[in-house]
Amino acid sequence: MAEPAGEGTLIVVPTYNEADNVEAVIARIVAAVPAAHVLVVDDASPDGTGQIADRLATANARIAVLHRPEKRGLGAAYLAGFAHAIDGGYSVVVEIDADGSHDPAELPAMLAQIASGADLVIGSRWVDGGRVIDWPAHRRAISRVGNGYARAALRSRVSDLTAGFRAYRTSALQSLDLATVSSQGYCFQVELAWRIEAKGCTVVEHPITFVERTQGRSKMHLGIVLEALFRVTSWSVLMRLGRQP
Repeated sequence: MAEPAGEGTLIVVPTYNEADNVEAVIARIVAAVPAAHVLVVDDASPDGTGQIADRLATANARIAVLHRPEKRGLGAAYLAGFAHAIDGGYSVVVEIDADGSHDPAELPAMLAQIASGADLVIGSRWVDGGRVIDWPAHRRAISRVGNGYARAALRSRVSDLTAGFRAYRTSALQSLDLATVSSQGYCFQVELAWRIEAKGCTVVEHPITFVERTQGRSKMHLGIVLEALFRVTSWSVLMRLGRQP
C-alpha cells in the first residue's frame, strides 16, 4: 500500500510580518498534505506572526515553530529548516512562501515526482502550463530577464531558477556543503538549484500558477536583485576561468 502524500515530508514556511497570511496558508497546506509536518521559521516578526504560529502548533502536533531572535534573511531561514529536516530524519523537505502566492494543492503532484525519482521538483512559472497572475509588468520583466541571465551564465537547463516553491529529496541537500551557502532571496534559490543540477541530480519543473499576494508587503527589494546579479556573474566568471565557484 502506497504511503499517503506527505509522509516523511517537512514543509518549511519562513515568515516575517505575515500575520495576515500565515494561518490561512498553513490551513491550506494541512488540507493538501495532512500527513506532512510543517515548520514555521519566524524571524521575530513584530506583527505577532510567531504567536499566531505558536497557537496553530498547540492545536496540531504536526506543526512546529522555530523562533529566531532577529531578521536574518530568507536563505538563512531555509537553511535552518533544512537542518531541522536532516536532523529529524525527513526524506523530503519543501519550500513554500507564507504569503499565499504558492498553491499548496500542487504539493501532492510535486511529492509524487519526488517519489518517482526526482531529487528536486521546482514549482515553475516559466514552463508550459505555468503562469503568473496580478504581477505588474516590471516584476515580470525582472523575473524573466533574471532567470534568462542566470540560466545562460551558469549553463543551466532550469527555466525558473529563482522559483521559491520547491520539494527537495533530503539526500540531495546532504550531498551539498550547505555550510558554504550564504546567498539570500532570489540568489539563494538560484544557488541551490544550480548546485544540485551540477551534482548530476534529477531536477524536474512542475508548472504552477503564481498569484501575487493580496495581504502584507512584498519582501522584494533592489538589494536582492543586485546580490543575485553580482553572485551569478562572479560564479560565471570563475567557471569560465576553470575554477571552482
